[in-house]
Amino acid sequence: MEYVDESRALDANGLVCMDVWSRSFDLLYRKSDQLYHEIAVNCGISENAYWLMYVIYTCGDTAPMRELVERCCSPKQTVASSLRALEGKGYVEISFCEGSRKNKQVSFTETGREFARTQIVPANIAERRAFQTLEPVERAEMLRLVEKYAAAIEQELANMKGRDK
Repeated sequence: MEYVDESRALDANGLVCMDVWSRSFDLLYRKSDQLYHEIAVNCGISENAYWLMYVIYTCGDTAPMRELVERCCSPKQTVASSLRALEGKGYVEISFCEGSRKNKQVSFTETGREFARTQIVPANIAERRAFQTLEPVERAEMLRLVEKYAAAIEQELANMKGRDK
């Protein structure tokens, strides 16, 4: 990865020029996205379905529907559609949360647990191993900076929406 002195690579608006941007953070983001897409394709499911299985696994094989929507950062309709596909493959079952006639939860079936064991767990272990190649201070700094960046993007997009009105 090529890093450029940004002070010499600004556009007329004082922003990192597109050429530098497309060769730096944007490329890293796309590469990461491509890696997860390949994982999902190799598993034989969609990316959305992969992330749902991942979240269910990290929640201990059962997760409330609202948590899936929140943690997958996907619209409720997208989550519901992907869950129907996973249910059709026999990986998950959807039921009402105990004592509720409104809130649903999603649980792995035996087939889903086996899928998670052979597909999700190895990818999760690989992710954690990769993360641990960073020093503890680097891990903390990475998380801090990515969180700060995501919050800034969220604010900029909210500002754009406000200008559209």
